[in-house]
Amino acid sequence: MHKPTPLIGTWSLIDWYNETKTGERLYPLGPNATGYISYSQDGFVFVHMMAADRVSFETSDPFGGSTAEDSKAYKTQITYAGRYEYHGDHVIHHVTQASFPNWIGTEQVRQVSFSGQNLHLSATNAVFQGQKVNAFVEWRRAVT
Repeated sequence: MHKPTPLIGTWSLIDWYNETKTGERLYPLGPNATGYISYSQDGFVFVHMMAADRVSFETSDPFGGSTAEDSKAYKTQITYAGRYEYHGDHVIHHVTQASFPNWIGTEQVRQVSFSGQNLHLSATNAVFQGQKVNAFVEWRRAVT
């Protein structure tokens, strides 16, 4: 059993933006992105975020999309999973599965803070959309 942490549970995405050196905010999945992050008691993390306005494929076969449909679908979501280690002010995600293959086998370090029912995760010097940015992701405890 993994040591209990305030991360345990499922969180709903409120906001994800990346900030450039000049202070410009970029929204990789748009300003209305949705998603979940879930930290399990047994030490696993699962993350899925997606654009709110994803376009359906022409077919109902999830492996039957055209190259253009596949490309658009890939670029409008991000997902990864693996084990995690919580260290109070930061968490390390040990990625074993990911929609972006380059993250597999990496450690994704996120700074952690809480305010009320919200969880704030951030990463410095992340590379998104061709530039180094500081990434800020805000989550709220999911309710059923």
